[in-house]
Amino acid sequence: MAGFSPEARRPGPRDVGWRPAGFVLATALAFVAPTAADAGARSGAATQVWDADAALARSQAAVGRQVGDYRFVDSEGRTVRMADLRGRPVVISLIYTACQSTCPIISQTIADILGSARDLLGPQSFTVVTIGFDAANDTPRRMRAFARQQGLSSPEWRFLSADRDTIARLADDLGFVFFPSPRGFDHLAQTTVLDREGRVHTQIYGQAFSAPQLVEPLKQILFGGPSRAFDVAGLVDRIRLFCTVYDPTAERYKFDYSIFIGMAIGAVSVTVIGVIVVRAWWRTRPTRSAP
Repeated sequence: MAGFSPEARRPGPRDVGWRPAGFVLATALAFVAPTAADAGARSGAATQVWDADAALARSQAAVGRQVGDYRFVDSEGRTVRMADLRGRPVVISLIYTACQSTCPIISQTIADILGSARDLLGPQSFTVVTIGFDAANDTPRRMRAFARQQGLSSPEWRFLSADRDTIARLADDLGFVFFPSPRGFDHLAQTTVLDREGRVHTQIYGQAFSAPQLVEPLKQILFGGPSRAFDVAGLVDRIRLFCTVYDPTAERYKFDYSIFIGMAIGAVSVTVIGVIVVRAWWRTRPTRSAP
């Protein structure tokens, strides 16, 4: 099973949505650094090996699944339930704090995208949650240290811990595959996007991924729902959705109103031509003689 090295090419916008299943799993199934992880953290022996097809099938089967209302503790010791996060999209990554490569890369990839995503979608439009799946070791203190070491300080980014049973059930809901190995843990390099109701909307694979792979699902959730009649805010949202384009050179989203400018110019041109035609017709129309 080939790992995905940190030096591998970061995928660009044209990579989104076309990769064959084998390539997706090659980039998603990551060998991670050794740790003193509890060998019982996941069902199955430590000698368990990857079944790539089964891992992808399990992950994809989770799309559309409702995530349970599990209880977590954040890095400040406060209780957080999944129900508390509903009402807006949630980006979830599962990591373990002793990881030296894959998990930090996933976290830094999200951090790199976060600024432009919030500029585009709104500062409080979605929540990011990182959950430690090594329940025996990923305590609130360790999660807080991980966030500090990685320089992750966004107010809408939560770092959560839970007991082993909760992690196992959450992993089942998300289709997230992990198990102890001589390297520490082998796990799926997976980032999951939940919709407003806490259902799995999109799975993103790989340690490093492009901004559109994360932002497009969020746009779809936030702006792609049913029209709200006579709702000015809804109309503005849809205009924003229509006008945002990804600039691969700058690796950022930007607003592009050129299509509306073109439509306005076209509308003015049609109006002018119509006026000219009507005036010409008016001048040449037959007139009735007086009796």
